[in-house]
Amino acid sequence: MIVCIAEKPSVAKDIARILGANAAKNGYMEGNGYQVTWTFGHLCTLNEPHDYTPLWKAWSLGSLPMIPAQFGIKLIDDEGIKKQFRVIESLMREADEIVNCGDAGQEGELIQRWVMLKAGARCPVKRLWISSLTEESIREGFRQLKDQAEYQSLYEAGLARAIGDWLLGINATRLYTLKYGTRGQVLSIGRVQTPTLALIVNRQKEIRDFVPEQYWELKIMYRNVAFASEHGRFASKEEGEAALEKVRGKDFTVDGIAKKTGVEYPPRLFDLTSLQVECNKKFGMSADETLKAIQSLYEKKATTYPRVDTAFLSEDIYPKCPAILKGLKGYEMLTAPLDGKKLPKTKKVFDNSKVTDHHAIIPTGAPVRNLTDEEKRVFDLVARRFIAAFYSECRFTTTAVTGMVDGIRFKATGKQITDAGWRVVLGNKEAKENDAEEEGILPDFVKGESGPHEPFLGEKWTQPPKYYTEATLLRAMETAGKFVEDNDLRDALKENGIGRPSTRAAIIETLLKRHYIRKEKKNLVATATGEDLIGLIHEELLKSAELTGIWEKKLREIERREYSTRTFIDELKAMVAGIVQAVLGDNTNRHVSVEVQKPAAAKAGKKTSAKRQKEPAPPKEAVAVGATCPLCGKGTIIKGRTAYGCSEWKNGCTFRQPFDEK
Repeated sequence: MIVCIAEKPSVAKDIARILGANAAKNGYMEGNGYQVTWTFGHLCTLNEPHDYTPLWKAWSLGSLPMIPAQFGIKLIDDEGIKKQFRVIESLMREADEIVNCGDAGQEGELIQRWVMLKAGARCPVKRLWISSLTEESIREGFRQLKDQAEYQSLYEAGLARAIGDWLLGINATRLYTLKYGTRGQVLSIGRVQTPTLALIVNRQKEIRDFVPEQYWELKIMYRNVAFASEHGRFASKEEGEAALEKVRGKDFTVDGIAKKTGVEYPPRLFDLTSLQVECNKKFGMSADETLKAIQSLYEKKATTYPRVDTAFLSEDIYPKCPAILKGLKGYEMLTAPLDGKKLPKTKKVFDNSKVTDHHAIIPTGAPVRNLTDEEKRVFDLVARRFIAAFYSECRFTTTAVTGMVDGIRFKATGKQITDAGWRVVLGNKEAKENDAEEEGILPDFVKGESGPHEPFLGEKWTQPPKYYTEATLLRAMETAGKFVEDNDLRDALKENGIGRPSTRAAIIETLLKRHYIRKEKKNLVATATGEDLIGLIHEELLKSAELTGIWEKKLREIERREYSTRTFIDELKAMVAGIVQAVLGDNTNRHVSVEVQKPAAAKAGKKTSAKRQKEPAPPKEAVAVGATCPLCGKGTIIKGRTAYGCSEWKNGCTFRQPFDEK
């Protein structure tokens, strides 16, 4: 009997139907020589400290660093999970062969490997590796099953990541909580979480420390066109007014007209990060909301595998593209110009060297049904971006007109789109932007023409850096804090990005839930707690995006068999030991408090991240009316209608503890 194990019941049932395993059993489907069962995301997790020794159950500085001689795994403590695992275990022990049908990615590999390890599986294992859940893709995947050994390095990278997060997260959280925390509250430290918070805090400090500087710009209005002085900014008003008086009342003479043609290529296809960025900009969707929507579209067979970090397609996808375009119902007006024609095949779309396990996110061409409003918006972005990839370039003409007034040179530029090309595929917002560009068309000028003008001096101020939004923070995480516009340069820096595309949304949500940051409209703003926490950490290894990016690079090298898993873990152990030693040697009396957060109970049926398991918190103390506020340290606790608060709430203190948390 061949046992197939999928990551979700819905995926398992699709696979079972295609394989002919139609008899429903308790926790699996059976038929045609197959038994198809499923997990609920993570069934197993790394052992907790007290699973290694009872001495590690109590939080104590004397027990740090906690470094197990060998890491072990256990079932997550949930009755639904335990029941399903017993089914899986019994099937695997009798199996002739196992087919791992987990999500085709690092976390999916880790989930199923741990289950097979815990179940004691001994038979040969094959891997189903597919990029979409359509019937055609599943059938093709079963015809081309891979040997599990081909994905050993992927598993080792996932294992190294989980162990690294355990070592740093649990040790650093206990260390900082016990050394610097107050009132029994937890200071949560994470390998990716903390440097991400540091990015936000550092940006906030730049904004706070920014000193605006006044400057002036000289312009003239000639034939209803604004010409700007090529002198640039004037540092003083007097200097600007002197230039203004110099040109006032004198004719402007055109002395140069330059026209150039240019092309703008279709935007790249989406990887997960660029899709999250676009959805945040256009719809205000959080990274987590976008991930949930595109994951649902994948499970509904509307789009391909979403947790990807490439914007390219492999060349074997090219022959399938006409059928995908034909299957996009509701987009016939956009796909009609491509129908029956040979689709262009360029390296800007199809490049095997830029694709590893999965290609960019594209539609599958399968019928799309029962989508939520958010899913419809996300699908529309993916579909239009895919269609646009096969349209011609956008062609435009730019015109630059220069002229002089009494020795001072002025310049105006305009842009005219001559062939919209792929831009006709874009939605309303982009269409409005196109209109704005068309309005930038300059009238016809003749070299040597001259005439009166209206000069004016504009007063301006330099602007501080902008707060991070989820869109700009995702880009910063992708490039380890470096702001990069160029796509090719961003690709090079991705190797050192912090976190993975699939985990960055969860990191942002974690920072929000722990009240280290908050949202103000689209902006992400660090709370006083978040700022205090980063200010407290002197160890650059914990908060440097660049250094964390180096660890991420090593994890990617493990995946490519270019770096040793053992070396990586040994380096992490040494780093953790060094951090513990440095903090224990700190004799300052620094402290920070955080709000008490109500823990959310884990439920069976939902994926639980093994990399971010919650460390049990020390017992929390009940607040007392009149006591000093544990958050700001200035106000006193007062009793409201539904919760305790702080008397300094009018001055910005956000401490709040509901009555039922006493």
